[in-house]
Amino acid sequence: MAFVVTENCIKCKYTDCVAVCPVDAFHEGPNFLAINPEICIDCDLCSPECPAEAIFQEDALPEGMQHYRQMNKDLAQIWPVITEVIPAPADADEWDGVADKEQYLIIE
Repeated sequence: MAFVVTENCIKCKYTDCVAVCPVDAFHEGPNFLAINPEICIDCDLCSPECPAEAIFQEDALPEGMQHYRQMNKDLAQIWPVITEVIPAPADADEWDGVADKEQYLIIE
């Protein structure tokens, strides 16, 4: 089992979750974080720390978010590990809760 970062992280990218991860399972992209499911130990420390409520246990993903399981796995293979909290984007609060943000995901 692993935890999965879902759509609401896009363009919010708060990193409070990174500070509590005991195994450095988070990977950082330009405007999204991903969890490496091969490293995640299912400890549930990250989920309550996420201000955007974007992290879920993989068996409890909200309706329509199941594809984020594979997305996290794939992105964790190409993005670097993040181990320190960094400031959220200046407009993160404005993006928190906005629907249909997947179109804004930057993978490069």
